[in-house]
Amino acid sequence: MAIMRSILYIPGNNPKMVAKAPEFVADIITLDLEDSVPPAEKEAARKLVAENLKYAGSNGAQVFVRINNWETELTNDDLEAIVYEGLAGVTLAKTGCAADVQRLDWKLEELERRRGLEVGSVKISMLLETAKGIIHAAECCLASKRNVNAIFGAVDYCRDMRVKLTNESVEQQYARAHMAVACRAAGIVAIDAPFVDFKNIEAFEKNVAEGRQMGYEGRMIIHPGQIEPSNRMYAPDPADVEWARGVVKVFEEEGIAKGKASVSYNNKMVDTPVYLNAKDILAAQAEIDTKNASKKA
Repeated sequence: MAIMRSILYIPGNNPKMVAKAPEFVADIITLDLEDSVPPAEKEAARKLVAENLKYAGSNGAQVFVRINNWETELTNDDLEAIVYEGLAGVTLAKTGCAADVQRLDWKLEELERRRGLEVGSVKISMLLETAKGIIHAAECCLASKRNVNAIFGAVDYCRDMRVKLTNESVEQQYARAHMAVACRAAGIVAIDAPFVDFKNIEAFEKNVAEGRQMGYEGRMIIHPGQIEPSNRMYAPDPADVEWARGVVKVFEEEGIAKGKASVSYNNKMVDTPVYLNAKDILAAQAEIDTKNASKKA
């Protein structure tokens, strides 16, 4: 399973923030070359990001870089500067259609071959943050074997739709749900939108809980204060882990071993889908435990 509970964005032109990257316990550190970097700073940001690919992930986080979308004509320069050892993946801003992803896949392979990197090692993350991107979400998510997640970009989406962004997120319901289904159909992780009211942790946690029920498994983080609640809320609930252990034990001992398709556990029926769900919960917890252990080592 792919655990991506928290994806912290750090401006690629900010040396002080980049230097702090290993202090943050996010699952993914994303060094940004897009919106947080003004045009005059792009080249300096590329250099700073390239120099810190390995350092930023030295505490066990994967390191991604958000690159500018193809329409800006900055994408190739971004990729030429940052596709080196230490880069786990790139996030393509304002992904609009499958061709955007396929073009990126081709360019990544060309750079991997040229620089002696394993072909396919650099993964793709997509920001779906326009009406066009949401409408084409399924084809984008299915466009490349490199795809590992898609991120719902609520801020740009609401601007594109000419509606006000709110903490209640009613204006985002269709796009948010549609993208989550597209990710699930493609077998990749759905990452929820940044929550801009970053000091309002109560509202953030409420929003996370709503997104989880739609199928979101992680969050784009814009402030370090959101990392802890994100890591906690996207991890399996301890009560669910205990339930899952009981379900797996009973189903394997009383069901599979005795040729039964269903058994009873805590006065409720357990059949194969329930058993598989329990195994997914345990697998997620096991990966989180491994991540935590590696960060402490």
